[in-house]
Amino acid sequence: MTSETRRPGTPASTLPPRLIATDLDGTLLRDDKSVSPRTVAALAAAEEAGIEVFFVTGRPARWMDVVSDHVHGHGLAICGNGAAVVDLHGGPGAHRFVKIRELARENALDAVRLLRDAAPGTVFAIEQTFGFYQEPAYPKLHMEIPDTLAPAEKLLAPDAPGADEPVLKILAYHHEISPDDFLTVARLAIGDRANVTRSSPSALLEISGPGVSKASTLALCCAERGISHEEVIAFGDMPNDVEMLTWAGTSYAMGNAHPDVIAAASGRTVANNEDGVAVVIERILAERG
Repeated sequence: MTSETRRPGTPASTLPPRLIATDLDGTLLRDDKSVSPRTVAALAAAEEAGIEVFFVTGRPARWMDVVSDHVHGHGLAICGNGAAVVDLHGGPGAHRFVKIRELARENALDAVRLLRDAAPGTVFAIEQTFGFYQEPAYPKLHMEIPDTLAPAEKLLAPDAPGADEPVLKILAYHHEISPDDFLTVARLAIGDRANVTRSSPSALLEISGPGVSKASTLALCCAERGISHEEVIAFGDMPNDVEMLTWAGTSYAMGNAHPDVIAAASGRTVANNEDGVAVVIERILAERG
C-alpha cells in the first residue's frame, strides 16, 4: 500500500480511534444477514462518541439495503471491494455514486483472456455501476437475474449492453479448483493488469482495477477527512479484507476468519454470530469512559 502500512505482527496503534471500518458479510452481519440489536446499539454509540463508521464491503451498492439505515450522518459506504464510494441516503434504489474506481475494459478483457488460459473452465460475470451481466454457464450464485447472458468478451466489447456504464469488477468462478488455489492461479496469471481477491467460501474471485482495494479506497476517504491510518480500527474475515486490516492502525480478525486474515490483523475478536464487532466497540467506548 504505502510506506505507512502496518506490517502483520506490529503492535496496534495507541491513538484514539476516529473511524471504524468494518466488512459486512461474515463480519458485521450474522450468518442470516441480519444486524443484531447489540450491533446496532454499538454502532450508534460509536457515532455518538464522535467515531465515524464506514461499511467497507465487496457487495454492490444495490445489496446495501441491510445496512442503509445505519450509515448515520455521512451516509457513505465503500462497495465493490473499493471500486465505488456510495451515498446510501435516500434508501434502496436511490443510492448515489460519490467516487468510482473502474476497471478499464481493456484490462478486463486481458484478465478474462489470461484467466481462461490459466484455468480452463472459468466462467465470468460483469458487475457495473448499474447492471449485472453474466455468461450462460455462470452459476446462479446471486440474488438477481442478469440483464444479459453472453460470453464475457461480448459483454466487455465497445458495443456491449451497458457499454456507457463503468465496469466495477469481474466475477470469475471455477467448478473444480479449490478457492485458495484458484486465487493463486489468477493472481499469477493476471499480474498487475487487475487486482484479484476473494470473499466467498466457494471458488469465486473478484477482479478489480489495478490498485483498487478496500484498503486503497478507505485510505482516500480517510485522507479527505484528515484521518491517519493510525486512527482507524478495521474488522474483517476474508482475503479481500487483508490489505485493509494491514493498513489500519488497529485491526481485528473475526473468530470465523480465514487464516490469512488472522495473520494480517493486530488482534482477534469473537465470531460474527457472537457480535464480535460490537464486543470490541463496547470495550473501546468503556475504556474511553
